Amino acid sequence: MRRLSIILPVLDEASAIGARLAALQALRAQGVELVVADGGSRDGTAARCAGLADHVLIAACGRARQMNAGAAISHGEILLFLHADTELPPRAFDAIVGAIDAGALWGRFDVRIDGSHPLLRIVERMMNWRSRLTGIATGDQAIFLRRDLFERIGGYQDIPLMEDIRLCARLKREAAPACLAEPVTTSARRWEQHGVWRTMLLMWRLRAAHYFGANPEVLARRYGYRSNS
Repeated sequence: MRRLSIILPVLDEASAIGARLAALQALRAQGVELVVADGGSRDGTAARCAGLADHVLIAACGRARQMNAGAAISHGEILLFLHADTELPPRAFDAIVGAIDAGALWGRFDVRIDGSHPLLRIVERMMNWRSRLTGIATGDQAIFLRRDLFERIGGYQDIPLMEDIRLCARLKREAAPACLAEPVTTSARRWEQHGVWRTMLLMWRLRAAHYFGANPEVLARRYGYRSNS
């Protein structure tokens, strides 16, 4: 069995997927398995992954469904769920394996947003602080965990948004996360496209609505996701 498998859910990422996968080739050279789970891209994303991943599969659309499908065909004893617009730090493999070998059952990285807007520095700090305080991570923070734990809790719930929050809530009942300080870098494209303040307010409203039991389908439409039905 491989030590680490990276599960990368993608949807219509043709313009950037080549560069994203190229950045992961050094990890593949270390024996890391790379699984791309495409949710039915209409722009040829899957074809551009040829030769740059160990497995490329077409899964039912929806990030949770795609990540569960990717995990199901992977072989690593540790699973790392990586968003297509998030880059790992140079020593990610050693950091993840080191945390698991030290006794962690799961964990996540601190995050840095790659935009230059000054407010994004505040957003980063708030995300990292909130995550350390609550034990809840977002998918942008590159959640990793032991395969046996992932299988025991049943993987991601089949919901179109907040699947990462639901996963972490269940993982917290098993153990506190390993909080790795070396940050992953995630794209600022949504923040820049919709405005930093507007995006902050939207995410706060969505999280609050989720906390009070709002339907994830409704939240996903507010967020702008394509239906995964």
